Amino acid sequence: MTVALAGNPNSGKTTIFNNITGSRQHVGNYAGVTVERREGSCRYQGKNLMVVDLPGTYSLTAYSLDEVVARNFIVDEKPDIIVNILDAANLERNLYLAVQLLELERPVVLALNMADMAEKAGIQINDKLLGEKLGCPVVRTVGSKKQGMEDLLQTAVAQGEAQDKKTFNINYGEQIETAISELVSALSSVQSLKYPKRWLAVKLLENDKEVLNAFSDNTECQSLVAHVEGLRRNLAGVLGEEPELAIASIRYGFVADVYGEAVNAGLGSESTSDKIDSILTNRLLGLPIFFGLMWLLFNMVFTVGAYPQGWLEEGVTLLGEWVGQHMAEGDLRSLVVDGIIGGVGGVIVFLPNILLLFLGISILEDSGYMARAAFVMDRIMRTVGLHGKSFIPLLIGFGCSVPAIMGARTLENRNDRMVTILVSPLMSCSARLPVYTLLIAAFFSAESAGSVLFSIYVLGIALAILMAFVFRKTLFPGAAEPFVMELPPYHMPTARGIMMHMWERSMLYLRKAGTIILAVSILVWFLTNYPAEVEYSKDFGQLTAQVETTFDENVKNSILAPLSLEKLEDNEILASMVASIQAVEEEYNTASEEAGEDTAMLAALDTEKEVKLQEIEASNPELYTFAQQYIGFETAKEDEIGALEQDQASEKLAGSYAGQFGHFIEPAIRPLGFDWKIGVGLFAGFTAKEVLVSTIGTIYSIGDADETSSDLKSALLADPHFTPLVAYALMAFVLIYSPCLAAIAVIKRETNSWKWAAFSTVYTTTLAWVVAFAIYQIGTFLGY
Repeated sequence: MTVALAGNPNSGKTTIFNNITGSRQHVGNYAGVTVERREGSCRYQGKNLMVVDLPGTYSLTAYSLDEVVARNFIVDEKPDIIVNILDAANLERNLYLAVQLLELERPVVLALNMADMAEKAGIQINDKLLGEKLGCPVVRTVGSKKQGMEDLLQTAVAQGEAQDKKTFNINYGEQIETAISELVSALSSVQSLKYPKRWLAVKLLENDKEVLNAFSDNTECQSLVAHVEGLRRNLAGVLGEEPELAIASIRYGFVADVYGEAVNAGLGSESTSDKIDSILTNRLLGLPIFFGLMWLLFNMVFTVGAYPQGWLEEGVTLLGEWVGQHMAEGDLRSLVVDGIIGGVGGVIVFLPNILLLFLGISILEDSGYMARAAFVMDRIMRTVGLHGKSFIPLLIGFGCSVPAIMGARTLENRNDRMVTILVSPLMSCSARLPVYTLLIAAFFSAESAGSVLFSIYVLGIALAILMAFVFRKTLFPGAAEPFVMELPPYHMPTARGIMMHMWERSMLYLRKAGTIILAVSILVWFLTNYPAEVEYSKDFGQLTAQVETTFDENVKNSILAPLSLEKLEDNEILASMVASIQAVEEEYNTASEEAGEDTAMLAALDTEKEVKLQEIEASNPELYTFAQQYIGFETAKEDEIGALEQDQASEKLAGSYAGQFGHFIEPAIRPLGFDWKIGVGLFAGFTAKEVLVSTIGTIYSIGDADETSSDLKSALLADPHFTPLVAYALMAFVLIYSPCLAAIAVIKRETNSWKWAAFSTVYTTTLAWVVAFAIYQIGTFLGY
């Protein structure tokens, strides 16, 4: 038995869906559209129920995509029973949808949800009279407390199995009823109709575009199109207004009559929600409170999330090391460790941010505050063509584009959602920060560093505003959606609802984005590692052997011969002393990295290191000199071999398909001040922006470099091609160009189309080229 849950937004429909289905549910998209489809299963009294949570909608007039999807599901798939979830505290408005559902001639059960809130507000509802007036059973529920679930299921199953299907009709008045009867008679000869005839007649008189299009496409019905138009013109003349307005007015009048007879609203006093709103939506206090809450959400996502993110990064690293140790050297190990584990690991580490983001969003939505946030921000956002709710995803975009794009799901209107998704990547996410840090530290003074960084962030905001305006005028034109929205009563979010929301989102993220990332990560690994045979400028194998030979000779002549030893291990005291000195050095290096730029701590570490070395020396001063000599020879050997390996890696990268691609695109990026090395870095940064730093480190033979690497900064400064102007143009390009792979995968997921994912990549890269070109060429003209 198929049970469809329908209702207004904020009526508690999803809470009841979670109560009924529990963990036996899955989320996807309706075919061909971005509207979410939620289905779950339930077993009740020996029957298997498939429960479908329809998109929240205020009516079935089909102005929005959500309304079309909800209506088409009921009409096309004909569920056995429709359970209409009503907000009992706002019953009159909710009844309009109930009446439209009843007109579809499907079995309906009304669930008066949040009945406890209605009672607190002094609203008394006569369930029996309401059911008699509408011709369907009525059940009271409190979804947040799981009250009434048994009664609801029992009534729904009984209604679905009932043999006597009652017909519900509203009397639309003599003139309209005559037209309806005429159309019903005309439609009786049509065999292929999937709609109820009376309902179809009403919709045709209402000039419903979706129904009219389906009607016109049916060859049996085309001859009736002119007849329908004639009836509409006659009615407009008789009624003095368009038929759809007259029908809607009569329907609202019917709802008002039913509500007036079945409900005693009472006088009541100012509700708790009204009192809270007097502060949260206050003209003066609303914005500061909103920004404060967004600041807390933003910091929770990217500060609290940093801890589990660090654990995951460490876990991925350890897994890569473990797999590397247990696999034979070769391409397969490189593919598994660098391509698969490295690529997929880059996606998994974002999971804590996703979970925390939707924890915060779920709490804000379920408590009722999200509607207030959109209300408070709408006036500002509308000036640039965005919706009030767009602000939250854009704000989160400063941390990471992936949760920002996913956060755009809170926008019901497709145009608002699409514009927000397309401009979110222009927010400067934290992955770009290592690139900014490296280039600013290398080319700009400490005094100007903060201003340079701030200017990059402002540039992203300005471009997002500009592109939102452009997209609204071109790709998504039309009048802005009227800002009419319900401010639902505040209530405590349910832990179950929040957990289900977080679980759904995280699973979608891992399944969809993860699989795509895996495929592209393997592709990028291949491009940077092949062709395997590269013609090197030096014989690196022979040079490495020479370094090893020189080391052996130095150790033999300076240490082993004077001490009459065959090998170092022959003198256990000397070997132990070497190991002790190496342990002290390693401990010092680790502690220095953790200390960072804390001069006091670094000074203390220097003193501690010196004391430990003096203790080792005091144990045997004569051997200590030889031990230090050995460590010096070994360090020199490791440095020379490391330099050779980096030279070889740099030449291999330059000769790889990715390096060849860098040389190929060099003519296109030369006007921006970039050479092929930057081109390879930008190509690698396509997977994740921070990868650009390590890629440049490889190209400049620095090795395992990051944004704090002094060697890499020195290498960039030594490159005559790199200037502060080129560095600034590069930062601007990195800010704007193609979203990372994870973001592209999520854009595809959220828009349900590769077209928009590809468009996002193309338009941002084109915009990046134009902006970087302007920066470099104007800067060059001005003498910078």
